[in-house]
Amino acid sequence: MLNDSDSIHQPGEDLREYLRSRENRSLYRYRLTLESPQAPRVTVSGREYLAFCSNDYLGLANHPELIAAVCEGARQYGVGAGASHLVSGHSRAHHLLEEALASFLRYPRALLFSTGYMANTGVVTALSGRGDAIFADKLNHASLNDAALLSHARLSRYPHLDLAVLERQLAASRARRKLVVSDAVFSMDGDIVPLPSLLELCERYNAWLLLDDAHGFGVLGDQGRGSLAHFNISSPRIIYMGTLGKAAGVFGAFVAAQEKIIEMLIQCARSYIYTTATPPFLSHALLKSLELIAGGAWRREKLARLTKLLKQECRSLPWKLLPSDTPIQPLVMGENAKVLRVSEALRQKGILVTAIRPPTVPEGTARLRITLSSSHDTEDVMELGAALREIDRDME
Repeated sequence: MLNDSDSIHQPGEDLREYLRSRENRSLYRYRLTLESPQAPRVTVSGREYLAFCSNDYLGLANHPELIAAVCEGARQYGVGAGASHLVSGHSRAHHLLEEALASFLRYPRALLFSTGYMANTGVVTALSGRGDAIFADKLNHASLNDAALLSHARLSRYPHLDLAVLERQLAASRARRKLVVSDAVFSMDGDIVPLPSLLELCERYNAWLLLDDAHGFGVLGDQGRGSLAHFNISSPRIIYMGTLGKAAGVFGAFVAAQEKIIEMLIQCARSYIYTTATPPFLSHALLKSLELIAGGAWRREKLARLTKLLKQECRSLPWKLLPSDTPIQPLVMGENAKVLRVSEALRQKGILVTAIRPPTVPEGTARLRITLSSSHDTEDVMELGAALREIDRDME
């Protein structure tokens, strides 16, 4: 029988200590449980909140035409895919969506993945290995960082958007294959990569460019075709990854690229080969989503107006609103405890805005990540601005 002095050796005690330390540093995370669809106003624990924390930028997650398309797709294709794409899970619905995505983005081919995380992992590990080199922006999404580590290629990270450092790294590399990986729209800062300059470096040093446009697809560029259209750029060396659960309003991800890249992924991307295909009715619904994205210029125009209004509403606040022309508007407060207090104060006023803390963002840059949707109204943004100003006065 153990005495008190042995209790530290009980199974899981080290985990409890770790969790307590996170709580003491204001880093503990909790989940909200929504009782309603994604929308500007959501229900949590029976109370309605005005929400600014979803990536449903175009307000399509609860769109009636998508709901109808899901029902139609389920009647036509059933519910589950039943197998991986390379066994018997590749449905006509998947195939039609891949063709539609390729056409929409003006790429030779596209390939569906279950998530953006799996898409990035699949591309990086299929195209890079020992003897290769990966170059990554320090503020890239975690999936790109994890994929680089899994690949066993040499990883070089450069300061955020510092292309001068990237050029020195590329020039010094003698790797057989070079892969530059970058967010197109950075998920926590909302800024956009200077794509023309980044591509020019890749061309000069013969590197592939994997562009993660999870937060640009549907939002930026003509017809919502993303960051490439935003800059009016096309290049066979760009491997384009987009997600389908943010602006597209449904679920999943895809990679658009040249024929040889897509074939390489089908043969070698483990996160594609060894997983069950997504339910085909989702792909059927996403065909309708693409139509709504392409024809939804008014949604993107409204987002731009709401973004401008939010910046005006935040001008008098002591906290720094990072420069972003996307629906991601980060309000940096620095201290973990402070951002939690402000987030909780907003919640008490019936407004949900998530507090983002390390390791999601660098130490000392804890923030409110305010995300806008075209489903928000002018009054919603003004309500948030007034609440933030009142909280600031109360904290003085």
